[in-house]
Formats: sequence, C-alpha cells, structure tokens
Amino acid sequence: MTTKIYHNPRCSKSRTTLQLLKDHQIKVDVIEYLKTPPKAVELADILTMLGLTARELMRKKEAEYQAVGADDPMLTEAELIDLMVAHPKLIERPIVVKNGNAIIGRPPENVLRMI
Repeated sequence: MTTKIYHNPRCSKSRTTLQLLKDHQIKVDVIEYLKTPPKAVELADILTMLGLTARELMRKKEAEYQAVGADDPMLTEAELIDLMVAHPKLIERPIVVKNGNAIIGRPPENVLRMI
C-alpha cells in the first residue's frame, strides 16, 4: 500500500518529513493539501486514524483560525471539519497515512514509527 503525505512544500517540517520517507525508500504519494484539500469524509477518516478531534488538528495560531470563526467553541465536529476543508491552512502538517494508520510529522522523526 502506498504511503500518503499531506504536504506543504513551504513548511520545513513537511519537507524534512518527506525527505525522511524518501531516505528510507518509502514510495510516497505527495498530496499538496493547500492545492487539493481532503474531502470532509477523508479528513474525518484521518482524524479517526490519528485519534484526534477536529479542533486538536487545527493550527490555532493561523490568522484564519479567528478570521473564519474557527475559535467559536459552539462549532460541531462536522462544522470544524468543513472549515478545514474550506481553509486547508488550518490543518496541522504534515500528516502521513499508511495502512490505515496516520501520524503527524511533528517532529519529523515521528514518522519513523510507521516504517
């Protein structure tokens, strides 16, 4: 099965994680999630694999977090997922998915647990 990385080439942690996978000869399907955001159902599956809530996966320091109202504590899980799909900058990165498991590459060495 192919390993996927939800990647932002402008992020140093994401670049380092991708390089780490390549260094271990892992075939990687690179998804530049800012250009091609995951669908809501796909993001919900990733959250399940990570064992996180939508809010836990959000980048709360991004300007968009407050600008789009993601800081509203009354938002449901589905509404938060929809916000991340509409504003993918809110998604923590990088996320590596392999064989029904997912891990966040922060620090990049985290992905070594999947290899």
